[in-house]
Amino acid sequence: MAVRIREINHIVVFDVEGNIRRSEADAIVLHQCVKDQLELGKKQFLFNLEKVDFVDSFGVGEFIASFTSAHNLGGTLKLMKIPKRLLIIFQVTGLIRIFGTIYEDEETALKSFI
Repeated sequence: MAVRIREINHIVVFDVEGNIRRSEADAIVLHQCVKDQLELGKKQFLFNLEKVDFVDSFGVGEFIASFTSAHNLGGTLKLMKIPKRLLIIFQVTGLIRIFGTIYEDEETALKSFI
């Protein structure tokens, strides 16, 4: 998994690519990325999942932990561009209910923070 971090109008965008799963090869942890940004005073986050191929139970836990950490500190975490092949995982695990709207494009997602 690779994560590119960029900022647009005080919103931290995480462009995630690859598999989100427990593996010795995957040293990057989404929750830690969010916690690092929270420590810098950032509070608005957007995960771009367009290039994510697979999510296992560890990955589901990463989304929940990231959402909880942001929420507990008064922040917001939103999702965009979930590939159709992963949407069922988000539905079955209840992540859809936790995150609410899943945005199809970046412009709409960014506007939703206003």
